Amino acid sequence: MKKELKILFVSSEVAPFAKTGGLADVAGSLPQAIKRLGHDIRVVMPEYSQIPNEYLEKLKHILHFRTKVGWRDNYVGINKLDNIGVTTYFIDNKNYFDRESLYENPDQHIQFTYFCRAILEMLPKIGFKPDIIHCNDWQTGPLSIMLKEDYQMYDYYKDIKTVYTIHNLRYQGQFGREILSDVLCLDGKHWDSGVLRHDGAVNYMKMGINMSDIVNTVSKTYAEEIKTSEFGEGLDYVMRMNADDLYGIINGIDYEQYDPETDQRIYSNYSADNLEGKYVNKKRLQEEMGLPVRQDIPVIGLVSRLVDQKGLDLIEEIIYDLLNETELQFIMLGTGQARYEEMFNIVAQDFPDKMAANIKYDVNIAQKIYAGSDMFLMPSKYEPCGLGQLFSLRYGTIPIVRETGGLNDTIQPYNEVTGVGNGFHFSSYDANELLYTIRRAVLVYHQQKTWNRIVKRAMKADHSWKNSAQGYLEIYYKLIETNLKLD
Repeated sequence: MKKELKILFVSSEVAPFAKTGGLADVAGSLPQAIKRLGHDIRVVMPEYSQIPNEYLEKLKHILHFRTKVGWRDNYVGINKLDNIGVTTYFIDNKNYFDRESLYENPDQHIQFTYFCRAILEMLPKIGFKPDIIHCNDWQTGPLSIMLKEDYQMYDYYKDIKTVYTIHNLRYQGQFGREILSDVLCLDGKHWDSGVLRHDGAVNYMKMGINMSDIVNTVSKTYAEEIKTSEFGEGLDYVMRMNADDLYGIINGIDYEQYDPETDQRIYSNYSADNLEGKYVNKKRLQEEMGLPVRQDIPVIGLVSRLVDQKGLDLIEEIIYDLLNETELQFIMLGTGQARYEEMFNIVAQDFPDKMAANIKYDVNIAQKIYAGSDMFLMPSKYEPCGLGQLFSLRYGTIPIVRETGGLNDTIQPYNEVTGVGNGFHFSSYDANELLYTIRRAVLVYHQQKTWNRIVKRAMKADHSWKNSAQGYLEIYYKLIETNLKLD
């Protein structure tokens, strides 16, 4: 039996404290799953002013000290909260983290360099020496190079290994060359070597990839896709260079928090063995959205950021043909680019009996859409993992997805001959393929015995964090196996 590991999970956002995307969900759930497998994992994040007061009021001050980012002398406060059994540390500095936005700040390169430096310097002070520091996305990119360049000459740090998870390669943290010495305190050799230079800028994502001991991303398909020019966001050459240490581990979801049998955010509870409550959810959702109550036609749900990545240009191209020619209802929830917000609002005005547009984000409405819809639409241009399809499977709402990233790894296309499958796929990024696939799903919906079998299969699948957590433990042990002794 392998020894218990000590892991520090570093993230710029963690649910339920602060969230802008799926990273927060991962950081809120994965450490809990690893903890349940018997390991000492702790989380660290910035102490943003956006954290709800119900959590801020419970923080316990541990200690404070000062550290430097270049010539800048900074206060570091370390506060702590034990949340659902996982200890979370908060890096407190009002100058850097009491802002209107988590990320859209002109000095974000300093904010997150400070974050990484403060984490490394807090470790001996709090008495927690991790075997692994698990970093996530560009905001944590400097940590591994700092560890190697500035700290591993000291005994306390010399055996600490780093894992770096790419959640979305598009967001890279790119800044001018001048920050190399002024902020990162690195000399010109690191620029000349190319370890952190990309397209004439310091690139925090590239830095994290090159300087961490193992790199992974959030699905096996995405791990292969990002080695190509189509999906590599300019860093595909970096991914190919690091291919031997690149892994794909699919995300999961919290099966206790997202459970249709107990979820208090939905209209009526139900299970795979008793779907009556799902029909109640559909009826109540139609009523709340101002749509005619009809059980005989499918409801398609969409919960999404309204951005190009999510395939909304494909929806824009076919939505009038779809609603004019197909008996269905469409309910969407999300905010984003003005182009798509306006498009959905106009379509809802033109089809008041078929379309409901909710240009906002509300977690309770999202749950009602997952539970009350028959189908869930994710025609993404690219999708590193995706969580929406996992939520929809859990609630028996059948995904219609493009074959990319985690959507390809989690959704098995329905096959009329064999009867297997838990959703519907299309391959090319093409509006006509999307339209065909939706219409095919509608035809299958009207075969109610077949549809119910697909629904039950979807609900009985296991996309909880347990399997994913085990996958992370495997790469942790692979990384430090030379330092471990088997009992």
